[in-house]
Amino acid sequence: MALSTTGPEQQHALRLLHQLMVRAAAHQVWRMRSALPDDSPASVEVIVQQAADEAMTALLAKLHTFEGRSRFTTWAFKFAILQASSDVRRLQWRRREVELRDLDLGTIPAADHDDAERSAEGADLANAVARAMATVLTPYQRRIAVALLVDEVPIDVLAERLGTNRGALYKTLHEARRRLRAELTARGYLAPTGGAR
Repeated sequence: MALSTTGPEQQHALRLLHQLMVRAAAHQVWRMRSALPDDSPASVEVIVQQAADEAMTALLAKLHTFEGRSRFTTWAFKFAILQASSDVRRLQWRRREVELRDLDLGTIPAADHDDAERSAEGADLANAVARAMATVLTPYQRRIAVALLVDEVPIDVLAERLGTNRGALYKTLHEARRRLRAELTARGYLAPTGGAR
């Protein structure tokens, strides 16, 4: 692979890779630009270039993990798309307050079902989830789950605001989901799974 070599061949491959990263990042940032506080072309271009550079750095650090199960360009494109999405979400939340709160079902819009029975089942399940969150989760787990899953705070933003890291938040969220799944299964709202998660 030309990226693993040295000299002019590697430099050429790096230029081509950066062009790919810029195209992928531009696609994603332009798609999400309505979420940006400043969606002027100049601002978008800065975000695109920064995302492409960060994605390229991340890809080069993980180059040894490429297994060839997909085309290299597809694998590389993913890095830029994910980085650009993360950067846009982070900018979107830059000046917004992150409120760690408990779940309030009154703030969640009801699902729009034509079928009254499905609507009642949905409301029953939502109430069961709220009860389970109140009884089986710690206050910290509850607030992290609401921030990440309901309020859709990006995990990087939440980690930064709480002075922690993504790994700790993922662990908290995983444990919260495990507890909720067990409680909802025990109460008959979810089918039992074959293996432990």
